[in-house]
Amino acid sequence: MERDLSKIKAFAFDIDGVATDGGVFCGSDGDLLRTYDAKDGFSIRMAILNGFPVGVITGGSSESIRKRMVTSGVNPEDVFLHCRDKREQFALFCQRYGLDPKEVMYFGDDVPDMAVMQASGCGVCPADAVEEVKAIADWVSDYPGGKGCLRHSIETVLRSQGKWCFDAQAYKQRF
Repeated sequence: MERDLSKIKAFAFDIDGVATDGGVFCGSDGDLLRTYDAKDGFSIRMAILNGFPVGVITGGSSESIRKRMVTSGVNPEDVFLHCRDKREQFALFCQRYGLDPKEVMYFGDDVPDMAVMQASGCGVCPADAVEEVKAIADWVSDYPGGKGCLRHSIETVLRSQGKWCFDAQAYKQRF
């Protein structure tokens, strides 16, 4: 990783293939269900506790995505579902927090993520991303989607900035 991580002020990511392993289960009610790694979720909470805005920009449209991300501390208005041109939602996220896109680390794993990865300050992909994404990524994680990619990358940024500190009282109050 050769990027200057001190410039990262926010994180945004796709769901399927990044926050999950990409597997989707269809419930009898038609809801599409996913599994998430608890350690990835904890890193999202650590980022939020340390003042980093976190956004979700996904093509998925299941309300269960929003519910999972909100329990991880993401503001509901920063969970963008059913995105077809992710650049629009990325711009809204940056505008909401007064961020230059170059101050955001964006995680993606497939072709619809490429434009945002290239617009961000650091485009990260999981180890099992598609080849086109790996070719343009600033950082290819050693970890696959839904299995530590978010945790390792977010923790690396926070540690590099001296912000990987667990405050049990603040955690208890927030979550």
